[in-house]
Formats: sequence, C-alpha cells, structure tokens
Amino acid sequence: MKLSKASILLIGSAVVFSSGAFAGDANKGKLRLQNKTIVDGKPLNPGHYTVEWTGTGPTVQVTLLQGKRVVATFSAHITEQPTPDHEDAYGSAPQPDGSSRLTAIYFSGKRTALELEQYEASQQPSMSNSR
Repeated sequence: MKLSKASILLIGSAVVFSSGAFAGDANKGKLRLQNKTIVDGKPLNPGHYTVEWTGTGPTVQVTLLQGKRVVATFSAHITEQPTPDHEDAYGSAPQPDGSSRLTAIYFSGKRTALELEQYEASQQPSMSNSR
C-alpha cells in the first residue's frame, strides 16, 4: 500500500513539474532579423535572436537575446491574432535616416504577437519573415 501511494505521489509531482517546464516555453519565441534594425534605440545586425517576455497583463517586458547575451530589453503589448502565424516574422517601420525600427514580432504556430508601439494610420510598418 505504501509503495502505491509513493508511486502516485512521484508520478503526480513529475506531471506538475513537467507542465511548468512546458509553460515556460509559452513566453518564448524566435526572431530572425533580415536587415540591420533599430531595437530599443540600438542598431542590431541581421541574425538569429531569442525573444522572451514576462508579465501577465497586456503590457509585458521583453528581453531580446543573441545566444546567452541580452542585446535589448523593452516594453511591448501582447496582441492576439485571428489565426496562428505560419512562420516567425516581424514588422518594421522606415525611419527618416533610412534605417528601420522594429514594430512587432509574430511567432510561428502562435496567435500571440508583440506590438512595440502604436502607429498612426499614415505610418504603415513593413512585414518581414524569416524563411
């Protein structure tokens, strides 16, 4: 009898801890910048980045990493898209000096998007995807 209770407790705790590990991936995604892009006032070179965010409300704190190095932190608004995105993508807006500024991040397989700023209707951000 003691063995079965111990087994149930062990299996139950394993399920609880493994579901916590899967939940941690819910606030993570990938970003591949195709062009030099301004993020949080810093120019970032094209390449692969990891996006992580914390917070429970509509505004979250985003950390952008290249490898294990933090390259930018900024606030963003979580938005829900009508359908899941088919691939990782991002939005950018051209700046007067010819550079591009990151405006949104879209994640493959998720309806969640991160919007960095609201833009006037006259300023339409461009979309890029990472293929």
